[in-house]
Amino acid sequence: MPIYVDADACPVKDEIYRVARRHEAKVFVVSNSLLFTPRDALIELVVVRGGFDAADDWIADRVGVGDVAITSDIPLAERCLKADARVLNPKGYAFTEDAIGEALATRALHDMLRQSGEFGGGPSAFSKVDRSRFLSKLDETLHAIRRGKR
Repeated sequence: MPIYVDADACPVKDEIYRVARRHEAKVFVVSNSLLFTPRDALIELVVVRGGFDAADDWIADRVGVGDVAITSDIPLAERCLKADARVLNPKGYAFTEDAIGEALATRALHDMLRQSGEFGGGPSAFSKVDRSRFLSKLDETLHAIRRGKR
């Protein structure tokens, strides 16, 4: 039950490590640059080179059934879902097959509005509630995988 983390901008890495240790789950921290990771046999830093989507490609090429991916990148989330993995964003929301199309369309609309200058800003600030929701959802997801539930 490995956990793949799209780590470059992930605000919940410490929380992932804590939950992974409790479940004895392997964590692949995938990044385009060196990041601090704790010395732990369950945690492996993977530094990929080769461009903008290299980390996404590394994760998408390896993730599969019974695995968990942590990302806020919607196209990567879609690729992981196609591989039958579970996918959470850092705020604790699960990406699902039913909702990924809408998320991609919303992303495309926001990109278009930003480029036209009619829409500014980005996602809302990360809060303690988001962190708590993420911890709860990751723990719940790992328990569900162990029980064989979708």
